[in-house]
Amino acid sequence: MKYTVERAHEGEKISTFLKRFHYSAACLAMLKRQEGSIKKNGQVAHLNYPVKEADELEIHFVEESSSEQILPVAMPLDIVYEDEDMLVVNKPSGMPVHPSRKNPDNSLANALAYYYQEKNERFTFRCINRLDRDTSGLTIIAKNPLSGAILGQMAAAKTCTSKASATETSALPPIYREYLAIADGEVEPEQGTIEAPIARQKELDVERIVDFERGDYAKTHYRVLEKRNEKSLVSLVLETGRTHQIRVHMKYLGYPLIGDYLYHPGNSDMTRQALHAHKLIVTHPITREQMEFTVEMPQDMKKAFYGE
Repeated sequence: MKYTVERAHEGEKISTFLKRFHYSAACLAMLKRQEGSIKKNGQVAHLNYPVKEADELEIHFVEESSSEQILPVAMPLDIVYEDEDMLVVNKPSGMPVHPSRKNPDNSLANALAYYYQEKNERFTFRCINRLDRDTSGLTIIAKNPLSGAILGQMAAAKTCTSKASATETSALPPIYREYLAIADGEVEPEQGTIEAPIARQKELDVERIVDFERGDYAKTHYRVLEKRNEKSLVSLVLETGRTHQIRVHMKYLGYPLIGDYLYHPGNSDMTRQALHAHKLIVTHPITREQMEFTVEMPQDMKKAFYGE
């Protein structure tokens, strides 16, 4: 990364200057550990060095380690976009994002470990927007420490509630996340906002519930796109990112997702919850270019709703 110091920042320490570009504490700590990672006008510098107008800074990141505990496994990958800073994948249903004791070798992380092993590239797994195992759709992977720090801050920011607001210029615009879901029943009213806090059902339980005393703030915007055979195709936009948020909020509204074994047990219209991460609008962490990604609803959801 290369930067030219402007007059307004003269006298700042390099660390202060880099924070303006959203370098996290972890990124700065990495630079501090790696000798020669910072150069000012071609000479090795340190984070506490002051800068002057027209100084040229070069920042070099070197991955210190790979995610060696993740077993590389050859699996199909639907890569929507890739550059040196980020990767966007259309994750299939049934694939966990992270490996676990029950799923040690069939996760997205396993597939990416194999992908980068074949390319002979170092691999550290940094998933930005984690999807449930049975939720399909778009997920972002950061490919270096800086993009990971910036995208992580974007993911944690308050999400825009419309495509128009997502295009507005800001220091770190949040990631716009839009989902498609099939709800059981004809949803009324046909659009609105669900603002209901979410908590664990029990302390160690996977299941979540709406709980106005213990819950964390959660907000979801929804809009019915189509109704058919006592089902509703719904577009949902997250303004917060709680675990199982859409699934819990739709159940709270009275229209749980079809196929959701946890929140709609007994429904057999699908073999997984009918939820798909359909669209992302994200500002590129380095170039600041606005990028939009869209993937169509998968075949199992089409069949469940349209009978195709």
